Amino acid sequence: MRLFFECRMGASGDMMMAALYELLPDKAAFREKMQRLALPGVAMIYSESIKCGIAGTHISVSVGGIEEKSEDIAKAAHSHGDGEPHTHSHGDGEPHSHSHSTKRYSYKEIQTLIRKLALPDNVLKDALGVYKILAEAEAAVHGTPLDKIHLHEVGAIDAVADIVGCCLLINMLALSDITASPVHVGSGSVRCEHGILPVPAPATAEILKGVPIYGGSIDGELCTPTGAALLRYFAGSFGNMPPMVVSKIGCGMGTKDFPAANCLRAFLCEDDDSGGGTSGEVFELSCNLDDMTPEAIGAAYDILFDNGALDVYSTPIMMKKSRPAVMLSCLCEQEKRDLLTRLMLLHTSTLGVRVARYSRSVLTRGAVTVKTKYGDIRVKRAHGFGAVKSKPEYSDVVAAAKRHGIPFSEVYDEALKQR
Repeated sequence: MRLFFECRMGASGDMMMAALYELLPDKAAFREKMQRLALPGVAMIYSESIKCGIAGTHISVSVGGIEEKSEDIAKAAHSHGDGEPHTHSHGDGEPHSHSHSTKRYSYKEIQTLIRKLALPDNVLKDALGVYKILAEAEAAVHGTPLDKIHLHEVGAIDAVADIVGCCLLINMLALSDITASPVHVGSGSVRCEHGILPVPAPATAEILKGVPIYGGSIDGELCTPTGAALLRYFAGSFGNMPPMVVSKIGCGMGTKDFPAANCLRAFLCEDDDSGGGTSGEVFELSCNLDDMTPEAIGAAYDILFDNGALDVYSTPIMMKKSRPAVMLSCLCEQEKRDLLTRLMLLHTSTLGVRVARYSRSVLTRGAVTVKTKYGDIRVKRAHGFGAVKSKPEYSDVVAAAKRHGIPFSEVYDEALKQR
């Protein structure tokens, strides 16, 4: 099944957990599994919540009877290596001391705690992966090694509960593909003992590097470090909602009230009968060339393909003074965008590269080898969104046709019969 997170009001660990929880057909099974984990001092309360007329679920996590209102370790009291507790704001503009929590956890202790939980291997791996993103961001922001980061009990265990809960829910829902919208981070500032920090909080901003984010008129912290870490780990891409037939919607509610409904929505789409298929984003890099030879453009093609381009193609165009020219285009995923842009600038005569972002839906691809009377032929297959396609491998068909002295079409049709 596929999932899309709508982050118009940001994201936090408890909101994401509540949204996923609403999608479960057997909610009691999740509550029981979380209770059996026996996280130290953790109590979870599941309650109905309504924001701006929209009904959803709120999940509150308390540790030793204390609820971490801010939800997250970014504003939680922690040690920068000096062993002294710090304070944070609970959203009311006043700092609150965490003198009630004397137990402190190092990153290593948190890892040990998570590894001791009775979790499936893939859930354990995911939980450790998410927490690593979170801890590395904290360490980077404070200029402190990971082994020097210490978190007060409420903030540390609260984050573990949210992360483990979300990882467990994603496993129980058997999600095959997760995407998310651009993330609304909020605006304004948050107050802590050290002074006033801008929104997004430094750790959140560190985690969301490379992810499309935006502010707005809502004054407050909408995306927390835990929510950011979960999105960064699980979301394969960020953009507009892809084409999908929604089967269920989960609404995870926050605690604060804003002019807009403070909720994170999760849209669930069941796989079609044929299975497969994914939706996401792709970038198109393009430039106009009117002073390169076909051979030089062909060399640029090869370089772009060799460095991870999904596709490279050219379009005949007419430029100024009626000069015939070529528009060179390259499709790529986000992580390859900067590299391929540099290569286009380096290996072509252009002075600039245009970038466009597109949503796309892609069939799941594979290949099988079929036995025919002309020999083994590889057949490429693709399926998803109700479509099933097959195509014999060109080079195999050509080789078999030459060996047997028969037309290309005869081998091609024979290979398709074996699918």
